[in-house]
Amino acid sequence: MAKNIEPKLRKIGDYLKLEDDTIFAIPEYQRPYSWEIGHCDKLWQDINDFIGSDSNERYFFGTIIINCQDDDTIFGLIDGQQRTTTFLLLLKALLVRINVAIGTTSQDEDSENLCRGLKERRRKIMGILYKVETEDIPDKPEFDTDRKICNSDVIIKNCSINELYKNELQTILSSVDYVEAEAKVFKIPHKQQDNKYTNFFRNFKFFYEKANEISDSELNSFAKTLTDSCEVIEIKSWKVEQAINMFNSLNSDGLPLYDADIISAKLYAFAEKNKEGEEFTKLWKKMIELINELKQNGIVNIDAIFMQQMYYERAKNKEHEIVSETGKVNVTTPGLRRYFTEINTALLKYPIGLCTQMINLAKIWQKVSDYPIMQVLLKFNDNAKLFLASYFHRFKADEISEENIEDIAICLLRLFTVLELVDIGYSSNAFKTFLFGEIVKLADPDISVQTIKADFDKHISEKWSKEELKKYVLEYDKNMLVYLNEYLVAKENDFKFMLGAKYDIEHILPVSGANLDEIRKDAQIDSKEEFKNIVNKLGNKILLEEKINRAIGNEWFRTKVSTKLSSKTGYIDSCYPLARAFVRKYENDNKPYWCKKDIEKATDVASDRIVNFIFGIQAI
Repeated sequence: MAKNIEPKLRKIGDYLKLEDDTIFAIPEYQRPYSWEIGHCDKLWQDINDFIGSDSNERYFFGTIIINCQDDDTIFGLIDGQQRTTTFLLLLKALLVRINVAIGTTSQDEDSENLCRGLKERRRKIMGILYKVETEDIPDKPEFDTDRKICNSDVIIKNCSINELYKNELQTILSSVDYVEAEAKVFKIPHKQQDNKYTNFFRNFKFFYEKANEISDSELNSFAKTLTDSCEVIEIKSWKVEQAINMFNSLNSDGLPLYDADIISAKLYAFAEKNKEGEEFTKLWKKMIELINELKQNGIVNIDAIFMQQMYYERAKNKEHEIVSETGKVNVTTPGLRRYFTEINTALLKYPIGLCTQMINLAKIWQKVSDYPIMQVLLKFNDNAKLFLASYFHRFKADEISEENIEDIAICLLRLFTVLELVDIGYSSNAFKTFLFGEIVKLADPDISVQTIKADFDKHISEKWSKEELKKYVLEYDKNMLVYLNEYLVAKENDFKFMLGAKYDIEHILPVSGANLDEIRKDAQIDSKEEFKNIVNKLGNKILLEEKINRAIGNEWFRTKVSTKLSSKTGYIDSCYPLARAFVRKYENDNKPYWCKKDIEKATDVASDRIVNFIFGIQAI
């Protein structure tokens, strides 16, 4: 008899704790593990903010869909492999740090409770990661015993045909400490610094370093909160088709988010009490129409507008200037619902005024999202919007202009370009703490843009060097900086830059294609390994209209830059600055080539351009 779907709200610690004969499995068709430091940083922030909120509720991390197989001994992760894998990496990092803390915590009477708590965390996490009974786990780390436990059966099996590093998670989990894990994990050839590690180890390292930044007491609280106060909805199905249909349905429709609904209901209640219900309803409808349009274009949704409003209110009230005993800026952020319904309830008493402010903010987003500088900035980290929105509150929507916002947008873009390059997360002092200090100035119309710009100049020059950041740009193999590079080239040459609606990242030297071996030889690249290392360099990438990119496919370089195309299209038909520059440069060459040295030179030029931008050096 077939079993029914079984949904259950479960603590993270209970969800991950499996029976002896049970394992998680990542199905063959799943994508590889793709979470990066930015995702892990947000996870760490969310838990920290939840701890700081002193909420009596639990923190929800979404829905996990499981396909039960082989008499319920295999739990196939239809939806949830990224979160589950990351939870395991986080728990391992916490365990490594807890093992050290147990050995260094003083044994005086005041520390007895903390030490007892750390030992409980150790037993619970080891029980989860290695399915070992509590009585078999020593109170304190014992190398031989711990090694035996760490080499027990796997908790998760990766069957994905798309995952290149199937054993990497188990390598980390089976290591006794951080040093052993770092020595044993896979190192990607021809990569330097942290780029040589897989996402598995990079994320584990990130969590390990974050755990080392907090006190033993904070460590104990963080670990307990993760296992006991964070939850998922675990939905079990015994038919794989049914599980996949649920996944598709939840993904397409989205799970409901209740904060905005609850806040709007309270606003409406106050509007009715003030005899303003009809006026509020009209304003709310207008705001939702504006935001839905913005949401379709990927700019903001209703929760983002509420979050931006909260950031502005806190900046206006100078809540960020409250410092801890250590003298640091307060970066703890309460949840939306708690802020509007508990902390600053005065806002709800004036629903017309609050709704009018948010309509103005939505209108500004609608207007500025077409500005070239904004099109580039919005490609970067979403956190930039929070601080930019506080600056927007200085203006009415009908008076905003590109000139009003360009300098502040550039300041944020410079800083978030650094974030894109370095291996530290947004929650570090170099980013979040600095920006929380600046947001008070951004929201204050009496503080000049030049003052804020001077703060960014000083901060960037004190935290990083040009040489350090240039190394990162030279090694960069992602796509975000392509947009910035194109924008800066347009600025240098006084071209109009518009991102447009449909565009691609074009590899000048193709990544694939029938003629790839011959193209590689023409490019003077000796091996396939060297080709893989150089083809994704920044100097080999440009923006190109989607229709042009699809048309030229993997053509030879000389065809792409030709000025004599009749029935075909190419770079000559592009509006993007780098494509146009290539046509001009090679228009008199009979048979131009795009070689390894050209990519290296273009990468070097782009690196100098971007580093100069970061440090506020104007192009000549």
